Amino acid sequence: MSLTAGDRLPNAQLMVMRDGAPQTVTSHELALGRRTVWFAVPGAFTPTCSVKHLPSFVECADAIKAKGVDEIFCIAVNDPFVLGAWKDAEDADSIVMVSDGNGAFASAMGLELNVSRFGMGTRSQRYAMVVDGLGVITALGVEPGLGVTVSGAQAILEEL
Repeated sequence: MSLTAGDRLPNAQLMVMRDGAPQTVTSHELALGRRTVWFAVPGAFTPTCSVKHLPSFVECADAIKAKGVDEIFCIAVNDPFVLGAWKDAEDADSIVMVSDGNGAFASAMGLELNVSRFGMGTRSQRYAMVVDGLGVITALGVEPGLGVTVSGAQAILEEL
């Protein structure tokens, strides 16, 4: 069963790129004490993620932060090097790329996606959430199917 608004953010080990090197962090280290927006994608460089999902947050980053958000995180079951290359390719400097390489965070959220039939193993479902400084999920939009509707930047702006 997946987490919902009102639940606490799970604490999982993740990785981010800092100064060109991967650094281990936890989701609580990234979120606690700050209001954050997280959006999850099934995979870096994949069509919907690269054409719609990530670009919506790059385009709306200033508007999201103007509503009191301290940081915007894009999380994916990809390694930190791939996410770093994707960030560079998409000019996504306003977004912090977070690697959930083993899918521990996706699993703790209850939002895994089995795409083994496409040779991609277990990934994360597409979703976006707002997390308050205490680590409570205040809004969560999980995509019901293909596309970007409830998890895009515009949907998050409406929640803020």
